[in-house]
Amino acid sequence: MEQTLIRLWQEQKAVLIALAVGIVVLLSCVTVVGEQEQAVIVRLGEPNRVVNRFRPQVDFGQTGAGIVLRIPFIEQVVRIDKRVLDVDLERQQVTSADQRRLEVDAYARFRVIDPVKMYETAGTVDKVAEQLQPILNSVLRQELGKRTFGSLLTADRGQAMVSIRKGLDKEAREYGAQVIDVRIKRADLPDGAPLESAFTRMSTARQQEAATIRAGGRKNAQIIEATAAAEAAKIYADSFGKDPEFYDFYRAMRSYDYTFAQKGSSTSIVLSPDNAYLRQFKGGK
Repeated sequence: MEQTLIRLWQEQKAVLIALAVGIVVLLSCVTVVGEQEQAVIVRLGEPNRVVNRFRPQVDFGQTGAGIVLRIPFIEQVVRIDKRVLDVDLERQQVTSADQRRLEVDAYARFRVIDPVKMYETAGTVDKVAEQLQPILNSVLRQELGKRTFGSLLTADRGQAMVSIRKGLDKEAREYGAQVIDVRIKRADLPDGAPLESAFTRMSTARQQEAATIRAGGRKNAQIIEATAAAEAAKIYADSFGKDPEFYDFYRAMRSYDYTFAQKGSSTSIVLSPDNAYLRQFKGGK
């Protein structure tokens, strides 16, 4: 068997070498581009064509990914991530419009939409992220410097993020990238006196708000009580006006109850039998 292989090699040496070279050349001509990436085919240092370019309205699997042919040693494949990528901003201090120093943590999300421009201006996706970091820093400082600390705790924060995203996206287009979103993860006051002062102001504001609410509640209670008392008086007046004799009897009974039914009282009252005060004891005659 070994001698057969040796003889075959000696007889077909040129053919086998040519076949091996052909296989190597064929493999060099073929490359695979995945769905998660787009590729720029660079011919002699110049971008020639793009494979699997990002197109937002094209369905998955229809963008051109798969087997790609290239000219060996002449054409080079530069792979560029097609997915959404992140740019993290290091925690930094920003001064708001009301002169408060804030500790801000932010990040941006972007994707490459023009791979040729990205290759020509930055070269790699990592370089794009490095270029966007100082731009995000600058745009963030400018935008937050126009707003107060309180506005960052309300719905105005969303408007600030939109403005920052637009400003960063304008710069990112120069590198063939599109900024999709910008978010502030945290915006805190620095530790120490500024933070304690802010807590004191917030506590005082909440106490004043609580006092205002309590005062309003007491006022409403007094109004309700006065309204109820007036309605009760009107009802009594209407009822007694319909039957004056019953009203006279009712008043006498209330007076007798207050005068004679007091517990623990040692007061003695001496009245003559024909006293007008005791008229209701005699049937109102």
